[in-house]
Amino acid sequence: MLKKHHLARCISLAMAGTVAAPLALAQTDSASPVLIRVTEGQSSEAARLSAAAVQSEPVQRLSGSPSVSLSRMGGRGLDPVIHGQSEERVEVLIDGMRVEGACPSRMDPPASRLSTSLAPVLEVRTSNRTLRWGPIAGGQVVATTAAPEFEDDHLTSGHLTIGASDNGDGRLVNGSVAAGRKDAFIRLAGGYDEADDYEDGDGNDVRSAYENTEGRVDGAWTSEQGFFVKGMASRQEERDVKFPGRGMDAPKTDTDLYRLEVGAPVANGAWSLMTWQADVDHVMDNFSLRDSPMKMQTNSETRTRGARLVLDQTINYTRDIAIGIDVESNEWDATMYNGMGLTNEASLMWPGVERDRVGVFLEGFHQIRMNARLGAGIRYDRVEMDATRADQTFRPMPGGMMVFSPATLYASAYGVTDIKANDDNVSGFLTGEWRFSPAQSLELTASHSVRSPSVNERYVAQKTMKGSWVGNPELETEKHYKLELSLPGRQGQWSWRPAMWVDQVDDYVYRFETRTPNNTTDTRYRNIDARLLGVEGELGWSNGTWSSSSKLASVRGENRDENQSLPRIPPIQFIQTVGWQYQGHTLEAEWQLARRQDRVDTGSGLDPSTSPGYGVFNLSGTHPLMTNLSLTWALDNVFDKSWAYHVSKDNLADSGVFRVNEPGRTLRAALTARW
Repeated sequence: MLKKHHLARCISLAMAGTVAAPLALAQTDSASPVLIRVTEGQSSEAARLSAAAVQSEPVQRLSGSPSVSLSRMGGRGLDPVIHGQSEERVEVLIDGMRVEGACPSRMDPPASRLSTSLAPVLEVRTSNRTLRWGPIAGGQVVATTAAPEFEDDHLTSGHLTIGASDNGDGRLVNGSVAAGRKDAFIRLAGGYDEADDYEDGDGNDVRSAYENTEGRVDGAWTSEQGFFVKGMASRQEERDVKFPGRGMDAPKTDTDLYRLEVGAPVANGAWSLMTWQADVDHVMDNFSLRDSPMKMQTNSETRTRGARLVLDQTINYTRDIAIGIDVESNEWDATMYNGMGLTNEASLMWPGVERDRVGVFLEGFHQIRMNARLGAGIRYDRVEMDATRADQTFRPMPGGMMVFSPATLYASAYGVTDIKANDDNVSGFLTGEWRFSPAQSLELTASHSVRSPSVNERYVAQKTMKGSWVGNPELETEKHYKLELSLPGRQGQWSWRPAMWVDQVDDYVYRFETRTPNNTTDTRYRNIDARLLGVEGELGWSNGTWSSSSKLASVRGENRDENQSLPRIPPIQFIQTVGWQYQGHTLEAEWQLARRQDRVDTGSGLDPSTSPGYGVFNLSGTHPLMTNLSLTWALDNVFDKSWAYHVSKDNLADSGVFRVNEPGRTLRAALTARW
């Protein structure tokens, strides 16, 4: 067991002691819980109730949307797939900060950085309707942490949650305490959760144990003139995270986030300046949590620095204009070690990769009339990337004669000699909303988004006895031409939203595998032309006590160069829910269904094989026990089915299981005190 850093644990223990004292003085909370809606905001109270469901990660709440699938590799590190696009094509913004993972194999995707102690409001964006956070290639998950709410003349507020789950013996405690008032506060939050390996529906153990500790302090102050200052610092420590889907585990991952924002009103709008820093240190190996005859360990890190300046103005009450500039600097470094004492540098997986980006944007929205609104925007990004250690040599085998460098791997795989990359990316959008009847409106968005290839796609450099995994520095930028049309409506107790979309992608970055004569597998990247298209439908009904929701999504992805399917495309998915609520009590039944997926691309290395369909039934509820205490529970996978998301990672460790299965029947419960 690695020695733990004590900062996050000290913050969480101090917070827990502080929040326990005022429980007897907690005030009545009469607000009814709000069901999670992926694309709509909700109060901090609803977010806290979601946190009380004892989920290992807040991103699991997105499973209620059929347009989102979750790729599982272990008990933590769930990776969202939006509209059939994943990993580098899905950005995660945490309170406006873009955070990168530090594992080349994505054991720590950005979504795993979401706080469990202050469960954020989650929004999913699929197309450009604003460019202030950059263009959207596949999708964005926007996480917003709500400010504390203070009742009347009380100067403190907070919550404390204690929970557990039976499958995997999960345990959770988290909470927060805030002092101040609406225009000035300071808040301390923290939490601890852990679990052992869970069982799937067939009773097989799945390597999924983990331990997670986090601590956070944030605060804000606003003057009478409107000038404000907001600050945040947090630390997250993950320990002994197991992954059946890879040959290694993650005994240690540390994440430090810092954020500072200032702003003030000006003319008929406001300006704001935000700076942030995100540092992630990650260790993965094949011996700390499992037996291995040949020890390997990879130490990796990523450093992100960013700043964003935005000016918003309103003209004649009908026009909103925003202009801004942002800069971001990223550094990635990952080295694999093997041999006696783990002193041999076996691969420079991320050879000191640096990325500098400068972006400027201008966008505006015009309320043409009461029932019509238009918007448009344009953005330019200058992206420069380089691998500063590309010429450094390494030996895949200790004492071996074969010596490589990342530069020689790039040259042998692609004939590339110039490893620097400079991109000039221009993105834009045009959107319109038209309410053509009291009950019905039309929304149409056309967008052009340019994405620079990621650190893996351009610069990963791994050489082992089983083969090589080499990025392509000469990859072209990925261009997305997307059109989305929806017809949302509401009348009486009914609501609906049919939608369709198409995404034509030029120079799609395609990952593929080739088998060598030595029976090894090499992973490479190239540009292709691709097309993704899909349809979605939502139908809801509610009379205030009873409610029903039906959601359907279908995606089709095509590799147009080779006339075959794109990899990691989810099947047709349908979710039916029936809910009841009365005086704060809620009950919900959910039925998740997915068709089998036989349109796969096994040559990419991302689709292990076709996958069967599934149907999973879940129950959940929330009950106020007294004025300051509530019980939240969930019974997942009621009929103990063995199933897996099609987009989940292949299971390399356990023969006979081609994807990491979801947990079998699981009972989760939590008590939450709020004041």
